[in-house]
Amino acid sequence: MDSSPGDVTKLFIELRAGDRDVEAKLIPLVYDELRRLAAHYMRQERPDHTLQPTALVHEAYLRLTAQPEIRWEDRAHFLGVAARLMRQVLMEHARAHGAQKRGASAPRFSLDEAIDFSSPRSTELIAIDDALKGLEQLSPRQSRVVELRFFGGLSNEETAEVLGTSTRTVKRDWMVAKAWLHAELMKPGSVE
Repeated sequence: MDSSPGDVTKLFIELRAGDRDVEAKLIPLVYDELRRLAAHYMRQERPDHTLQPTALVHEAYLRLTAQPEIRWEDRAHFLGVAARLMRQVLMEHARAHGAQKRGASAPRFSLDEAIDFSSPRSTELIAIDDALKGLEQLSPRQSRVVELRFFGGLSNEETAEVLGTSTRTVKRDWMVAKAWLHAELMKPGSVE
């Protein structure tokens, strides 16, 4: 089902206004957004990953619907929350997978290698996630930019929309955050 971002935003606004009839229209559109995010995430994962895109979509959807206190503002708000939830699902899965392989040494890598996704590995994503938590302490906005761009696959424009800032600010934050994360990931012991 094709729709514009404005259509989705309009439906979120109607839902927020109390029109429960729009849920039937919104769910297929939301599901398509989740599929797009899941496809992006799964392209980053190792080829033998046991979590399938459909399972990732369903788990994220379950988590989204289990949060009735969220008052959806618009499509951008939805994308931001969905990206964060999918990141959590994948990190939980990666940590569980890593727990099975305790003791195995993992090679070091750079953020540029991870961003290119040439040979993605769960340990790399966990290390990036850990470094991202450190960045969040220093600059929450830069952390969100990385989360939305790297994990969510959003463009600079979409990221700016989610964060309510300019595309120029997103580009600057992305460059600074990549440099900071690169330095963190190159520290000894950053990948166990």
